[in-house]
Amino acid sequence: MNDHRAVIDIGSNTIRLVIYGGPPRTPVVLYNEKVTARLGRGVAEDGQLGQKASRLGLAALERYATLVRLKGIADVQTVATAAVRDASNGPAFLDRVRALGLGLEPRLLSGEEEAITSAMGVAGAFPDAQGIVADLGGGSLEIVHVNGMHCEHGVSLPLGALRLPQLRAAGAARFGRRVRKMVEATEWQCAPGEALYLVGGAHRALARYAMHAAKWPLDDPHGFELNADAAAKLCRSVLRGQPPQQIPGLAPSRLASLPDAAALLTTLLRVVQPSKLIFSSWGLREGLVFLDLDKQTQAQDPLLASVAAFTQSKGVDTAPATLVADWIAGALPQQRKHDRKLRLAGTMLALAEQRVEPNLRAEQAMQWALRKRWIGLDTDGRAMIAACLLANAGRQAPSADLARIATPERLREAQAWGLAIRLCRRFSGVVPEALENSSLMVKGGKLRLSAAGPFAALYTDPIARDLLALAERLGLQPEFRAVETAVGSAA
Repeated sequence: MNDHRAVIDIGSNTIRLVIYGGPPRTPVVLYNEKVTARLGRGVAEDGQLGQKASRLGLAALERYATLVRLKGIADVQTVATAAVRDASNGPAFLDRVRALGLGLEPRLLSGEEEAITSAMGVAGAFPDAQGIVADLGGGSLEIVHVNGMHCEHGVSLPLGALRLPQLRAAGAARFGRRVRKMVEATEWQCAPGEALYLVGGAHRALARYAMHAAKWPLDDPHGFELNADAAAKLCRSVLRGQPPQQIPGLAPSRLASLPDAAALLTTLLRVVQPSKLIFSSWGLREGLVFLDLDKQTQAQDPLLASVAAFTQSKGVDTAPATLVADWIAGALPQQRKHDRKLRLAGTMLALAEQRVEPNLRAEQAMQWALRKRWIGLDTDGRAMIAACLLANAGRQAPSADLARIATPERLREAQAWGLAIRLCRRFSGVVPEALENSSLMVKGGKLRLSAAGPFAALYTDPIARDLLALAERLGLQPEFRAVETAVGSAA
């Protein structure tokens, strides 16, 4: 047996197996397979799971049970949601699953349990989340309020993607009134400044449509944000015109469902009144995994946990990166708590960047920063890490893509991080003894690098140029001091 975890999600449209590995706090998808059984279609028509859909579902579950057994995975959670919950023969379907002797223990989630579990997936991805989570599945729409790790008043509404075409057939005005009445009954509305977190494949399809239309430099919908006005404009655009025939990463079936999702979101925006929308790729399945963690692991910072696991796979441990981040802190302006975390993540990646062939470093840095999925990293943070890694590689000029997603001030800050990391690693070789006997600080309008005793020999012309580059970025004069005593007393 191994430490991988598996979730089997018996949904209204698909039955999916996802196997997770990597760090427990920020699990990585190792395997993802789905079967489009459409269990919810029969429920929408006559209140029962259809025979063909049930047969497809049982075959998928038998395959999944075999796969997890062959892969040696003991930690398997199997859950059923809206279609099985709403079907009159739903309990009988789960009894048939158990009778097959597959070793699966399917658990039927109530509407509130489904809503809260999905919200905990969002909370795991966005620890400071505040607002409303709306998870659009095949059979239902789950709505719940989230405030950090606290969720309350979760409800499930019969507004799933499989139901929307029939509901919209009655006309836009009637559809809007019906949805508005349901959503208003939940009594949830965003407080000033709160966000609407959108979960589910149909919502992510809207995000990809918006990103494609804007020629957005990022291609991962997770963490993509729109203000409320831009979201309303997006929905109007989808409902008025024909979507493109092809969008990278978006299946034709998802393209076809865009008008339904846009019509639903239009009413949600009017009722919930969020300040902005945030799209989340973490939802029900990640919520199940997150809830299974101990409190100490749940409390870990997701960005640092995921970056640490990644850089360790490249041969870079957290300890030396922490030493470097602490060493350069004296030269940088006092920054927000979030920036200190971001700078440590950038430092770990900058040291890992040095393990890449020199001619590939800048390109690899941009791929890591802009395209790899980092949980807990927003768009601004991606741009800053990219600018930091480029400066660490000796490339100071930010790309046009970075200028679109972060302000010039933020990019200059991040460039200073990268130049400081470059100076530190080239001066000290990231040797703890060298770092302990040297310091970098701002004093009297000068950027002062001090080294004690024999460690002064580490200062050479290339290091002087690195010091000058950082000083110029900070608007300071460079200064080097060789001191006889410990660096701390020489300051």
